[in-house]
Formats: sequence, C-alpha cells, structure tokens
Amino acid sequence: MSPRAIFVEIDIRCSLDRVWELTQQPELHPRWDVRFTSITPTGSLAGEGYRFRYERRLPLHTIVGTGTSLGERSRPDGTRTSALRFTTADPLSPLGDGRGYWRYLPTEAGVTFLTGYDYTPGWGRLLDALLVRSLVGWATAWSFDRLRIWAETGVEPERWPLWSVLQVWRPGRPRASRCRRVPRRGRPMDAAPATLETLEAP
Repeated sequence: MSPRAIFVEIDIRCSLDRVWELTQQPELHPRWDVRFTSITPTGSLAGEGYRFRYERRLPLHTIVGTGTSLGERSRPDGTRTSALRFTTADPLSPLGDGRGYWRYLPTEAGVTFLTGYDYTPGWGRLLDALLVRSLVGWATAWSFDRLRIWAETGVEPERWPLWSVLQVWRPGRPRASRCRRVPRRGRPMDAAPATLETLEAP
C-alpha cells in the first residue's frame, strides 16, 4: 500500500438517513459515484455484511472486481461507518487490491461524510504516483459533491455526467474543490473503523 492514501470529506445539509440510503444501497451508489458503473451483491458474509461484484465500463473495456462490505448503522456515539475491501484480477485496472472506509458524522447542519482508502497500484508505483492516484482522488471528490447535490436538492446525478466538468459556466455543477482532501488531523487511514481489520477478504 502507498503512504499516500486517499482522503475526501464533504459537508452535506440533509438527514443522516438520507446520506446512508444513497451510499449504502448498491443500486443507488453507482448513480453518483463515477468510479463505478454497477455494484451487484453476490452473497452474505458469515457474520454481517455482504459480498459484491463491481464493474467500471470504459469505451473499449469493462473492469470487473469483487469486494466485501460491512456497515455499522448504530454506534454509541451516534455516528455510522462502513468498511470495504476490494480486489480485481484485471491487468488493465489501475487499482489492485484495496481497502477503505466511510464515516458519517452528524452535525447541526446535517452530516459530514468522509472516506479514506488505499490500494496496491495496478499500473506500477511510478505511474500511480505521477497520475493515477491524483485522478482517482479527484474522481472521488467530484463524486462526493455530486452526491451532495442529489441529497440536498433532489437533482439526480444523471443530470451531471462526467463531461459536465467542462461546463464552467454552470455554477451549480459538481466540483471536487468543494471537498476537503487532507484530514483535519492524523493520516487518511487513522479514522478507519475497527471493522476494517476484521472484514473478510473478497
């Protein structure tokens, strides 16, 4: 794993339940997250959580991988978490084995939603450091703002396809720059829930 784990944080003015719904339902997640085309549950884990298959369709190729996920909806401090592990055997995938988490922190105005994740570079460490990791981090942040717009206004994410980043004259478009990209303290993976350590491998 790289020492440059990805971190993204955004404030969303809506209920915790609404953010949980849009991020935890496999049929809704790919609608706002440009990193995925589809996420399909394939079975339950021995304890809690589930296994899934994911796809990212590209013009000439579809990247396919598998993963495991475990969410904590009720925690003593009122927050929620979700842990994730993923892998792919696709040699064309820029991301190899990886793991990460989501945290949902209630605020007076709504929810602070954040993620930290890391992965083994699929295209080698040099290209990952020069290009891939920055693009993946940007895509995560852009997707988080796309989620925020959907949760706050009801405007569905399909209204904002990826090419809408070129529509600089539209002030309401998703923007990665609305997200915090560095943790307020510590390192990106420091806030990972304990469930990430016990989560089954894909």
